Order: sequence, then C-alpha cells, then structure tokens
Amino acid sequence: MRSRGSSNRLPNSGGFGFHSRISALVLSMFATMATIYVAARMWQDAESRVYLIQQLHTTTALGNSAISVDNKLKVEACREQEHKLSALEMDLSAARQEGFVSKERPENDSTRSKKRLLAVIGIITTFGRKKNRDAIRKAWMGSGAALRKLEEKGIVVRFVIGRSANRRDSLDREIDNEHRQTDDFIVLNQVEAPEESSNKIKFFFVHAVESWDAEFYVKVNDDVYVNIDTLGATLSAHSDKPRVYMGCMKSGQVFSEPTHKWYEPDWWKFGYAKSYFRHASGEIYALSRALAQFISINRSILRIYAHDDVSAGSWFIGLDVKHVDERKFCCSPSSTGSICTAI
Repeated sequence: MRSRGSSNRLPNSGGFGFHSRISALVLSMFATMATIYVAARMWQDAESRVYLIQQLHTTTALGNSAISVDNKLKVEACREQEHKLSALEMDLSAARQEGFVSKERPENDSTRSKKRLLAVIGIITTFGRKKNRDAIRKAWMGSGAALRKLEEKGIVVRFVIGRSANRRDSLDREIDNEHRQTDDFIVLNQVEAPEESSNKIKFFFVHAVESWDAEFYVKVNDDVYVNIDTLGATLSAHSDKPRVYMGCMKSGQVFSEPTHKWYEPDWWKFGYAKSYFRHASGEIYALSRALAQFISINRSILRIYAHDDVSAGSWFIGLDVKHVDERKFCCSPSSTGSICTAI
C-alpha cells in the first residue's frame, strides 16, 4: 500500500518542478526586458545631456545671446563706436575746461562782422593814462561814428585794460565811466599790474580771437601813433601767409641783477651769453589768425617771462612760423611818446 502510495505521489512532484521552471523562465524574461528598457532610457538620457551641454557651450560662446554671428559683430561695432564717441565727448569737455578749445562766441556781440576783418588792434593801456587815450582817439583811432566806420572797413580798435586789485574801487569806476561814454574798451578779468603785463597780452589775444574773426591781431602800446592806412596795406601784403609773426625784430641783453629796470628772474634759462632770442619789439607787433588761435587754445600752458614782448616771442619758438622783420614797425622815442617812422 505504501509503495503504491509512494508511486502515486511521483507525478505530483514532477508537475511542481515543471511549473517552477516556467515561472523562473518568465521572471528571467521580464528581468531581461526591464534591463534592456532601463539601459535604453539611460542611453537616451545620456544623449540628451550631451546635446544640452553642447548647446550651453554654444550659447556661452555667443555671449548668452541667441543672435547670429553677423548680428553679434554689428552689435560689438556699435558698442565700440559708442565708447569712442563717449571718450571724445569727455575729451572735448576736458579741453574746453582747460582752455584748449575756443568757447562759443556770444550771439549778442554786435561788433562781430559776418565778413572776416583785416585786423583787430588792441591798445594796451592802464590806470591814470586817460590823456594818452584821448590823444589817440583824436590822432588816429577815432571815436563814435568814426570808430564804427573804421570797423566797416575791416579794422576794429579797442583799448585793453585789466581790473584793479581792489575790485570796484575808484580806479575801476573811472574806467567803467569812460567806457560807458566811449564804448571802446576791452576790460579783461584779471589784475591790472606791471608784473601781470605778459598775462595781460596773452589774454588780450585770447579775447580778441574769440570775439572777432580777423586776418591779424595787433598789439600796440598807448604811446604809439599809428597810420591806419599804412598799417592796413602792410598787413594785407602778408595775408597769404598762414602763420605770421610781424614786428621790429630784435634780441637784447638779459639782465640778471634784481635791481635793474629790465631784470629777468629766469635769466639762467638764456645761457651764459645772456641774450634773448629774436622777438618783436613790444611797441607794436602783429600775429596772424592761426597764431592767435594757438595762444587761445594753449593759454594754460604757455610760459611767461618778465617782459611781454619776450613772452610773446617765446610762444612761437619751435613752431613753423614766418618771422617778418618789418622795419615800419620800428619806433623812435620822442617827447610825446614812441613815434613809428612809417606806421
């Protein structure tokens, strides 16, 4: 019986093993498929990451912008031009502040003519010399309608003076009153003093070239009598030259003794010979427009010496300037002042 029972259980044992093998096979298939699926997804994700990294590098190389290379170059060129323009505007502003660029001329300047003038003449005067000024007005300068008629012919003449160290004192008031009567002054905003003569001359040229457009700018002392017609003809003969420095050329001794009338504090700069370079005598000399503009632009860096004629001559050393030794500008002393032989 037991042996039969034992023989009867054998089929059941074989069936259980068969089903177990099927289950294992199915699980293996599912595991294989899952492995393949996961591997495929991981491979796809890896490709996506590589693509995204490449795009990121490309975007970064383009400056985080979606524009094309051509547009990028145009933007960079515009930015470069913008920076250059900004730098030029800053340089121009700084140049105006430093005096390297002429300021705009006032619109209410009724003395400026549309046509270029032949000359602007500045008669250098000082306090207490009204008699000299009146004599010049009577002798050759004119006043009122005669002065305006002279301007119509292309020549502007003005007396040039500074301000008293004690502003608005009696000296200033006298000049202001005289100016209201005659309307023939250039009153500079600087101290009127003998030691400031070189600065006075410099700022006369600055004011003149910024106020009037002329071929020549002439400096004259208030004890020099001028023949306007002869002066005009002499200047016109040199109007074709671009940079003219015209006057009675000379070179004199440099005095190093402090007690001497013509003492030069910078005497040591002129060497052992102690002789000035060639320059126009201070009684009267003329500068062409380009040289007056040079003074105006470089006013803040021009060196001055004790004497205004030496200072003016020093400004043109090293420049391509035509020095004209005009003997008509040479003056001889007299009881009434320095009389120019022809001018």
